[in-house]
Amino acid sequence: MSMTAHDLTLSRRSLLAGAGGLVIALHLPKAARAQSAGAAAFAPNAFIRVAPDHSVTVLVKHIEFGQGPFTGLATLVAEEMDADWGQMRAEHAPADVKLYANLAFGVQGTGGSTAMANSFDQIRKAAATARAMLMQAAAQAWKVSPGEITIEKGVLTHASGKQGRFGDFTEAAARLPVPDNAPLKQPSQFRLIGKEGVVKRLDGADKARGKTKFTIDISAPNMLTAVVARPPRFGGKVANFDATETLKVKGVVDVKQIGSGVAVYAQGMWPAIKGREALKVVWDESEAEKRGSTELVVEYRALARTPGKVAGSHGDAEAALAKAERVIEAEYVFPYLAHAPMEPLDGYLEWNAQGALARFGSQFQTTEHQTIATILELPPEKVQLETMLAGGSFGRRAQVSQHLAAELAMCAKAIGPNRPVKLVWTREDDLTGGYYRPLFVHRMRGAVKDGRITAWTNSIVGQSFFLGTPFEAMTVKDGVDATMVEGANELPYEVSDFRCEVHTAKVGVPTLWWRSVGHTHTAYAVECFVDELLQAAGQDPVAGRLALMGKEPRLAGVLKAVAELAKWTGPDAGNGRARGVAVAESFGSFVAQIAEVSVGEGGEPKVHKVWCAIDCGIAVNPDVIRAQMEGGIGFGLGHALYGELTLDKGKPVQTNFDSYRSLRIHEMPEVEVKIIASTEKPTGVGEPGVPPIGPAVANALARLGQGRPRRLPMVGGVA
Repeated sequence: MSMTAHDLTLSRRSLLAGAGGLVIALHLPKAARAQSAGAAAFAPNAFIRVAPDHSVTVLVKHIEFGQGPFTGLATLVAEEMDADWGQMRAEHAPADVKLYANLAFGVQGTGGSTAMANSFDQIRKAAATARAMLMQAAAQAWKVSPGEITIEKGVLTHASGKQGRFGDFTEAAARLPVPDNAPLKQPSQFRLIGKEGVVKRLDGADKARGKTKFTIDISAPNMLTAVVARPPRFGGKVANFDATETLKVKGVVDVKQIGSGVAVYAQGMWPAIKGREALKVVWDESEAEKRGSTELVVEYRALARTPGKVAGSHGDAEAALAKAERVIEAEYVFPYLAHAPMEPLDGYLEWNAQGALARFGSQFQTTEHQTIATILELPPEKVQLETMLAGGSFGRRAQVSQHLAAELAMCAKAIGPNRPVKLVWTREDDLTGGYYRPLFVHRMRGAVKDGRITAWTNSIVGQSFFLGTPFEAMTVKDGVDATMVEGANELPYEVSDFRCEVHTAKVGVPTLWWRSVGHTHTAYAVECFVDELLQAAGQDPVAGRLALMGKEPRLAGVLKAVAELAKWTGPDAGNGRARGVAVAESFGSFVAQIAEVSVGEGGEPKVHKVWCAIDCGIAVNPDVIRAQMEGGIGFGLGHALYGELTLDKGKPVQTNFDSYRSLRIHEMPEVEVKIIASTEKPTGVGEPGVPPIGPAVANALARLGQGRPRRLPMVGGVA
């Protein structure tokens, strides 16, 4: 039985009824019951555990790597249970697709800015059920009607003066039948959801004090640390290797060839790295990718001038351009980009014939759990996967090919059972290891007449990371990967004659989704080009966009809001500064940004301030949303200005932060965020802050006479 975020069937009898089912059961399956804090705890469903000490623990099916689901889902539970925020706890749910599937995917996983959107109704219903059962238990103990009981900040009260807290009723509540339709609060009753400053991040204090444990912090008796020597070019393989010098390094225990390269095992990270440095490997590069970024761009630019697969069209754009008095053309080139999270990939695994335990920051638990079971030749039920907190991802851990899980399992299998292994990627491994945001080229042509945009074409060339994977059927239709063209195959603007085509290039560089996926490049191309056409038509960047947004009221709403927030009077800001604007809908959310820019030392852009408006439906945690917009702006700005992973004859050039430049603290602009009040269901906030910032800066530079950068990054990129 497949389910959606709006299809919630809650009953004791719905146990394990499909991947997307919400399970309410007094006798939970082992995976969920194992999370229970003792016999006296009350765990009415797979998502909530109430302990005798009154604490309420939310079992979160989404990985927490800084984007806020621990706090967000705990807020929903606290709201519906009327708990005190001091009672709230959160921990990762175990890997169990029957209980914890992402309703957007059908597997347990985090991505696409779906955590809040797919859990909003589900987790509130679970909390309302727990609340109703606690009230029923109190009513029986006090011999009163449940309707006479109120709950405020975790205290149950009756008009007679009787009071109790959650933990007082856990044992009795656990013996009650589970109600099918516990009522949810109406938005007018919310005291936590959407309120400013009423909750603090659950994971913030321990992270600030250095108490939080990540995968790299794991230590176990007899554990070995493994690093892997991988081919210098993608597609290379081991021909042969000599480990003689490696085995002389003190602390090195063994060297094994595995599917992805040669693993060096040692008693600690330092001897593992020294051992790898001493390793002699001959690589077979007969099937390796040997083209560099320069060659690929030349090929892509040529492809963009040939007919591609139609990704979206209406009217007859070619005919309109053929008879236009003036055709405006622009070509945008986007480099490979690494995710470069603070915590590179890592994982821990111990196993024997009876079973296995893996611990790491797993973003797609279902597929990674299956990958480990398959490689270790164990039944899936004998493999446990514990999701750890992770130090960022930006898409890096959302692996289509499950390469981390596979490499971890291969390392553990090669060394044999009863020897725990911690696999660690260094920073250099991470940046040179592929799975980048793909390189893309957009070729745009457009025409304006009488102040309006009359024709628009876009030819897109790049790689698909879904073709040839199990996810292909979900995203590829008629040969077009939706993630390559999202944001470009349909415009938010009314243009009578429109066409978008795509070419899928065959390149041996592994690529992967990167924070905001296709919108990372489509929003830049679309928003720079519409700005250029509006400028040619003599239109104001804000008023001109609004005039074309008749069918996009929510996008128009954030544009109006950000213009008001920034007190927009036009692109000229005075004092040698200009303002640029950009808008984008992504992951169901609508974001508009205005950037105030000048040209600083050495001709580099200096971004002074960014105004941002977002409509993401009901704003569960305004503080978290604001932080995600600020973080997305910093992430997107740093990459638009400086981010580039260059290939030279197939080899990655940038290997660490000295060459893969990130935004520095003094380069971060002031950011002001307005969250639009809404009663719509929550939508994504982890990614939508990224797409508008690059084009907003580019459009400001154009008004300073610098031109809109056609090739990213804006600073220090390949000419």
